[in-house]
Amino acid sequence: MSPRRRRRKADEELLVGLGVLVLAVLLLVKAGQWAWAHWWVLVVLGLLAVHALAVWIYWQIDRMQSARLRVQGLTYSLGQIDAMHHSAFENAVRDLLARDGSRDALRCGGRGDLGADVKGHDSLGRLWVIQCKHRRSGLAGSAVGTPDLQTLNGTGRPVHGGDIVVMVTNGRISQPARDFARSQRLHLVDRPLLEQWARGTRPLWEILPAVPPPRKTPRLR
Repeated sequence: MSPRRRRRKADEELLVGLGVLVLAVLLLVKAGQWAWAHWWVLVVLGLLAVHALAVWIYWQIDRMQSARLRVQGLTYSLGQIDAMHHSAFENAVRDLLARDGSRDALRCGGRGDLGADVKGHDSLGRLWVIQCKHRRSGLAGSAVGTPDLQTLNGTGRPVHGGDIVVMVTNGRISQPARDFARSQRLHLVDRPLLEQWARGTRPLWEILPAVPPPRKTPRLR
């Protein structure tokens, strides 16, 4: 391209840019004039925005209060628990932990959970890592065995950093699994203990035997 054509193209681009700038300024001026003449529209829109924000904040607060009320005084019967889907059972364990005073109780079960279905700190700062095994047939279902506890033992403390690692089931636990849990300082909540926890009001850390004391410096929640 010759220098003359390059200059002509540059001049054309400059003119287009100036035209766009002038058009933008004119639009802004027109918008300003319209806003000045119709200021009440802007006020109404502002009030609507404030109202929408207030409704959203109220809804968030109401949702949190409803969640707190849902776990206050929460109880389950074994019949209710047996009829649950396994994911609902995990939610129930999470809510029972929240009822006990855990403010960050969280259901984290699912694909890739690495052996933890529910986690949460108690009032003394100890992190509870819980694996849930639901049996629709209750005691008639298959027993929780040593392999289940080996998985939990391999991740509960090394991966999740749990202070207290627990297996919860509405069924039964085999004797070899109980022996393994005792040797590895794992805590077991079997059907009778689950009924005591779910139907009562005492927190799990008062029901389970040999729960370790809190750390000297409790973890922040």
